[in-house]
Amino acid sequence: QVQLAESGGGSVQAGGSLRLSCVFSGYTYSNYYMAWFRQGPGKEREGVAAITAGGGTDYYADSVKGRFTVSRDNMKNTLSLQMNSLKAEDSAMYYCAGGRKTGASCDWSYWGQGTQVTVSS
Repeated sequence: QVQLAESGGGSVQAGGSLRLSCVFSGYTYSNYYMAWFRQGPGKEREGVAAITAGGGTDYYADSVKGRFTVSRDNMKNTLSLQMNSLKAEDSAMYYCAGGRKTGASCDWSYWGQGTQVTVSS
C-alpha cells in the first residue's frame, strides 16, 4: 500500500518562498508519475505540477510557470515543490499524488493528507 506524506507548508508573505516535500513509501517509487495538486477555499482541486517517473520531464499549470519547480529524488523516494514569488492566490491546501500513466493521462491513485500554504498580501 502506497503512503504519501507532505510537509513544508506554512504562512509566508507575498513574494516569499516555500518548499514542499513529499515522502513516498510502499511500492517502487520510480515506477510512478508524481504530481502536486492544490485546493483553495471554495475552489476545485487543480493540478499544479507533475513529473514523469524518471524525472526527465515536468509539467506546470500556467498560473505557476516560472515560479514553481517540481523535482524528485528516486533514491530517497521524495518529491519536492519549490515555490517562489508566492502570491495570495497560491494559498491552498497542497496535495502530493502518485499514479501510473494511462494513455495520455495519469491515474492518480494515491494521495497524501495535504499541507496548508497561506500567502498574505
